[in-house]
Amino acid sequence: MRTESGGKRRNIHITLCIILSNCYIAMLCGIGVAQAQNFPNRPLRIVTAEPGGGNDVMARLLAQGLTASLGQQVIVDNRPSGAIPRGIVAKAPPDGHTVLFTTGGFWLLPSENETLDVFRDFSPVTLANRQPSILVVHPSSPLKTVKELIVLAKAKPGELNYSSGANGSSSHLAAELFNSLAGVKIVRIPYKGAGPAANGLMANQVHLMFATAGSVTSYISSGRLRGLAVSSAQPTELLPGLPTVAASGVPGYEAVAMFGVFAPARTPSPVVNRLQQEFLQVLNKPDVKERFMAMGVEVVGSPPDAFVATIKADMARMGKIIKDAGIRAE
Repeated sequence: MRTESGGKRRNIHITLCIILSNCYIAMLCGIGVAQAQNFPNRPLRIVTAEPGGGNDVMARLLAQGLTASLGQQVIVDNRPSGAIPRGIVAKAPPDGHTVLFTTGGFWLLPSENETLDVFRDFSPVTLANRQPSILVVHPSSPLKTVKELIVLAKAKPGELNYSSGANGSSSHLAAELFNSLAGVKIVRIPYKGAGPAANGLMANQVHLMFATAGSVTSYISSGRLRGLAVSSAQPTELLPGLPTVAASGVPGYEAVAMFGVFAPARTPSPVVNRLQQEFLQVLNKPDVKERFMAMGVEVVGSPPDAFVATIKADMARMGKIIKDAGIRAE
């Protein structure tokens, strides 16, 4: 009888625990919904990198649109690149009023002393934009296709070279991914930034470059550079008719610069979803989309779960490349 009575007491205890747990979850959901309904109730802050750079320009364009649609002022808070803006947002109240606008270097190339984790310390909101690179050569180059480049690189291992900007930049990562997947060895020639790297190619100092679309589309149009292929998985509206690297002899190739929005960890899901919808609405405005396209940047605005999947896929695809090439954040 004691055993039967004890079993009943245990069952009652378990039932009460389940009820209380469900009540707690319901309470949290209720709080999150209430916060989303009251959001925003004060100015918002987008924390990003130094003024004047690509991150800053894009963040300000988004802030202008959000200010108009939300009815609250949205300010851009510029901080030195790297861990500083991430640390500010990670420590901010998880209420959606402070967000981070940053690039894929956050999850691919954290600083050596980085203690923050993209999933533990943040709530991914949306992949706002992406920027493909264009494989370009000097117009005097005999190379007309990616397949011709691969044949020549395999015939002359280590003799061809490419220019790139900073260590770990999109131009650097795109080229090293190409080396790996195409099975070639094209040597890196580093320059102090993407602009000087493109100038080096136009001066015929190097053989090729994976340059961001916005930085070379005008040079391709004017004939100062020749585009061979685009680094995205699908063709881009930025340069219609240009084939992808993947379809030109390197299956599975994809290398794009990504720009995403993050809220602090433990930001309620309803608030995160509201933020994503607000950013998406701004991104899809014709004038905003046109300005991004003029910068060589594609509009995305993916939902949070899709953004998480994109980050994980990017880390899986590029992690080994970064390790094998010994690439570190500067």
